[in-house]
Amino acid sequence: MEIKITTNQILKVLQILSWIIFISLCVEAGGVLVNTVITLFINAHGVRNFSDGADYLARVYNFDQGYFLVMTSIIIIITVLKSIIFYLIIKGFNEKKISIAKPFGMELNNFILKEALLAFAIGLFAHSGYKYSIWLTAQGLTTANLQSLNIDGAEVWFFMAVILFIIVQVVNKGIEIQKENDLTI
Repeated sequence: MEIKITTNQILKVLQILSWIIFISLCVEAGGVLVNTVITLFINAHGVRNFSDGADYLARVYNFDQGYFLVMTSIIIIITVLKSIIFYLIIKGFNEKKISIAKPFGMELNNFILKEALLAFAIGLFAHSGYKYSIWLTAQGLTTANLQSLNIDGAEVWFFMAVILFIIVQVVNKGIEIQKENDLTI
């Protein structure tokens, strides 16, 4: 017996995975935001509520609250940008503006361009978080585990942005060819 997996089945699985990732990123961003507000304005012991990187963030908070705010802001921005990427993917699935019959269109071009810009922005903030943690280490704090803070991998995000920008150019060429083919018919 042969099992055939169709494109529609793969797209459904990807849609479900996108929803799961989107919801988890929203929860993570909200958790960091709420914990930051609680720590700064309500209870300084709230810094222990951070699930990832709690030890490092507690050291930063004890060293300087302004540095703590900057570090948590970077984490929040990166997580929100990741959430927006998956929101756009979910929106693309639901609106079905991208046609399989004519895949090269401005909707696809705009979608990939937005994703590329978001990936580039995540790379910039991840790199700035990395540089900031190095600066904090020079100020006397211990080195941060960037992976536990979810701000590592700036080079991967830059790489993804470049790949997506290249794909945008390929789609632009596909749009030109598709328009030429429509005119010749």
